[in-house]
Amino acid sequence: MTDFPHSPSDLTSAWLSDVLRIPVEDFSVEPLGEGVGILGLVTRITLNANQGPKTLIGKFQSPVEGNRDIANLYNMYEREYVFYTEIAPTLSVRSPQCHFSAYDPNTHAFCLLLEDLNDYRVGDQLSGCSVEECESIIRALAALHAATWMTEDFKQIGRHNSENQVAGMQAGLAAGWPKIEAEFNALVPEGCAEKIPQLVNQIPSLLDQITQDPICISHGDLRLDNIFFADDHVALVDFQAVCRSAPEHDLAYFLTQSLSQSMRQNRDWLHLYHEELVRHGVDYPFDACQHRFKQCALYFLCYAVVIASALDLANERGQRLATTILTNSFTALVELDALALIE
Repeated sequence: MTDFPHSPSDLTSAWLSDVLRIPVEDFSVEPLGEGVGILGLVTRITLNANQGPKTLIGKFQSPVEGNRDIANLYNMYEREYVFYTEIAPTLSVRSPQCHFSAYDPNTHAFCLLLEDLNDYRVGDQLSGCSVEECESIIRALAALHAATWMTEDFKQIGRHNSENQVAGMQAGLAAGWPKIEAEFNALVPEGCAEKIPQLVNQIPSLLDQITQDPICISHGDLRLDNIFFADDHVALVDFQAVCRSAPEHDLAYFLTQSLSQSMRQNRDWLHLYHEELVRHGVDYPFDACQHRFKQCALYFLCYAVVIASALDLANERGQRLATTILTNSFTALVELDALALIE
């Protein structure tokens, strides 16, 4: 489908009435929030209608050419479109209901009208989460991974070791590390700086190992900012990085960068996750899960470096977020002795 709004300015009451199948008299659009949707445009649409939802979340391609180029390089708009049209309907894990979805493969424009989870509490990577919330997240992750274990469906979703992913991580780690050493040297564990050049060169083989079978559909960007909390469950949002990878891909990213050291040590979260996989019928040895978790934790050091080096450190939240991500990541790698995997 190519005949759909490519930006919020293209929306009309008539079009909304048609796709939502309710009479929309009028509507307003506002950006969702600062820092939300860097590679896409995320908005809240308030509807003046006598029935149906009062608000929706509208997602569109970024109005910034450079951001669009990055999103298109990694097929991020198409991936999220495929998630909501093909994958989400097969899952029990909660995600926003999709009221409309469209993607143009020629221009890479996309449009999603999603349920507004405004009755949920939004996670915050700076604030962390409670033990009970962490349990809910890990149980939801295991359910997602078990439901898509070794699936041959959803052909558009590729393995995480694509040529662009490998090149992007190598370039991002190499470029970002000098800034981390300059700005956050006190956080860097002893011996880590000497090993980063070897890690840059090891990324291709590390990603090849992470994406060997058994794999599943992974969220790809599982951090607290992309998790919404209700009293008895969680909902996952932002599926632009959805991919095929090791089940530990999501788990390692979440545990090593969204949890403080004290929360990580509160319980054996890896065992809980593995027990949940088994409970859902997955036959998977724990020692394999444990080894791949360590590999994924090492790989996600790349994310910590790339994200922290790209944040605006003059902004208070940017400084705090960079410090939080790096602290959590480095302490987790030391606990796991994951730096020993660097050859």
